[in-house]
Amino acid sequence: MTSLRVRIGVLGIAMLAGALAPTAAQATTVPAPTVEEQRLDRAVPQEILRRSGFDSVAPEFAEALTSAHSYAQARRIVVREGSALWRRAVDRAQGRGPAGGDLSRDDDRPLYWARLGMTREVRTWEPGFALSAQQRTRLLDALERTSRGQTDIRYPGGHMRRILVTGFDPFTLDRDIRISNPSGASALALDGTVIRTDEGPARVETAVFPVRWDDFAQGTVERTLRPYLPKVDLFTTVSQGRVGRFDVERTNGAWRGGYPDNENVSSTETVPVADPASQPQWTTTTLPYAAIVAANTGRFPVYDHTEVTEIPAGGTDPVVRADGPTAGSTARAGGGGNYLSNEIAYRATLLRDRLGLHDTLPGGHVHTPVLEFGAGNTTEVTDPDFVRNRVDIIDQVRAIVTVAADASFRK
Repeated sequence: MTSLRVRIGVLGIAMLAGALAPTAAQATTVPAPTVEEQRLDRAVPQEILRRSGFDSVAPEFAEALTSAHSYAQARRIVVREGSALWRRAVDRAQGRGPAGGDLSRDDDRPLYWARLGMTREVRTWEPGFALSAQQRTRLLDALERTSRGQTDIRYPGGHMRRILVTGFDPFTLDRDIRISNPSGASALALDGTVIRTDEGPARVETAVFPVRWDDFAQGTVERTLRPYLPKVDLFTTVSQGRVGRFDVERTNGAWRGGYPDNENVSSTETVPVADPASQPQWTTTTLPYAAIVAANTGRFPVYDHTEVTEIPAGGTDPVVRADGPTAGSTARAGGGGNYLSNEIAYRATLLRDRLGLHDTLPGGHVHTPVLEFGAGNTTEVTDPDFVRNRVDIIDQVRAIVTVAADASFRK
């Protein structure tokens, strides 16, 4: 009888264990690294991280995650470390704290590659507690937002004017993995700074956005900008555009042209927004473009760029228009093209208009020159010309913002 009870007890424990053990369908699948994250292991990103001191970011973050014993603890760690990465990148760009290596402080690439190291850690993390796919997604979202400065936008009280500027990650990395984005570098250089205008000081706050179609479709631009547009006095989205020139983009179009993003994903469709029934084909800048173009802001020429590509009302084929869209036409490219630079401009200005701010809030998009390496440099991650070009572009972005503020605030 005792032997029988033992066998029954063992059988009961085994059955209970079987009931509690997750089935193959129930087990949480750990996602593989993304296309963007997989580039991280190549020699150039590793050199950039090492020469900036940011090579320690992902390993230290991974170590911090091991102390999490619940989703709530993991989220606190992610938010803390994501915010710390943004502040570290801003401090480095603005000359505070150690440089961490010989890579120039104006470089935006350490932030980009360090963030990918952190997102890969979260994506492939196997914690000692149950973590659902939805919870992992929320951790990744929190990490993206905090490490991009999107949750760090803070303006002082009082009567100081408020300016909001956005930039982008590097892109076209399969063409040249060494690429830097001067718009992202400008965001790091300007974040939290005060510019002097004819009407008094103005505080600049910034954020950086990914070069990914899906993030935009999920509303990352609107979620970030909506709380602040009613409170700021001027905004401009910034991205990298054409060689040797700045462009103030007059018109933005509601069309995605399909060029692959940083995940090598394409999207060709009308820009997906909330309430598509009221979606316009075009939005326009309210930046003081004439004043910007007329000012001496730096060594690169600045243009009031009015060209668009449209399908005219009643037509079927795209037509390039030098002076903007015609009535009733369908967008195929804004002044800034039909990639994510056009889309952030379209979304930001559409949000401005839907908030009823078209006539009171100056805002639009500025394209910087393409950041070029020195002649003959096809392998090195940096060179003196590359640094000079980036610094000059950053300085000119700051000057353009100052001119825009002067012209807008005088009204």
